[in-house]
Amino acid sequence: MHETPLGPTPPMPLPTDKLQFAMPPMHDSVEEERRHRKERLAGALRIFGRLGFEDGVSGHITARDPEFTDCFWVNPFGMPFKHVTVSDLVLANSDGQVLDGRYHVNQAAFTVHSQVHAARPDVVAVAHCHSVHGRALSTLGELLDPLTQESCAFYEDHALYEAYTGVAVDADEGRRIAAALGSRKALVLRNHGLLTVGDSVDAAAWWFLSMERSSQVQLLARAAGRAVLIDHRAAVATREQLGGDLVAWINYQPVWQDISRSEPDLLS
Repeated sequence: MHETPLGPTPPMPLPTDKLQFAMPPMHDSVEEERRHRKERLAGALRIFGRLGFEDGVSGHITARDPEFTDCFWVNPFGMPFKHVTVSDLVLANSDGQVLDGRYHVNQAAFTVHSQVHAARPDVVAVAHCHSVHGRALSTLGELLDPLTQESCAFYEDHALYEAYTGVAVDADEGRRIAAALGSRKALVLRNHGLLTVGDSVDAAAWWFLSMERSSQVQLLARAAGRAVLIDHRAAVATREQLGGDLVAWINYQPVWQDISRSEPDLLS
């Protein structure tokens, strides 16, 4: 920097290729990709645990194995989300039989998750938990309204599963839930809670976080008065900007950095 008659000369802008910007990693081997998915799965479970999304043994996140694509990594049955490490994760097949790991899996989880994974080969991860605001919204039997920028990401890209038949314990129920989800990113399970999917663990986890917060905003707005909805054209435009899995992945990175730096033992 040097002086001119008009004052100091500002530094030159840095070339954009010299600035860091995280993007989804490319993997050189299936083993490397498997390790990456397991790390992100353990991290997502800890984040959900921090936020109080689990309720007893209810709640699961699954991640498709990159090699054995009809098998899925999942949290161990009965272990608090906040304690899960990579080595605790369990690999199960579509019938819920354990192939790798030291713990049981929740069979009700696989009744739903395995059918969603089977119906959606594009989906790497499925998240479903009994979070408070998601459950509250589900009792109303309605979808998210386009109230905010964040909720617009779900506009016309989530659905309502209108049946409640108790704890899902058979494959037919799982198939009906998968059919209700269709090609969308999320589902409101009436009187039950929320379910989200993504092409990465990061995306599925981010959609769940954002959907839970959007549910909270909608409930608060309704309690306060008559909310003003974002119009259809603006809601669609916002969804096109913010509703993709890559945007979800990018949004999730500060959350991942926080949990992986503050709780590095999750990688063990």
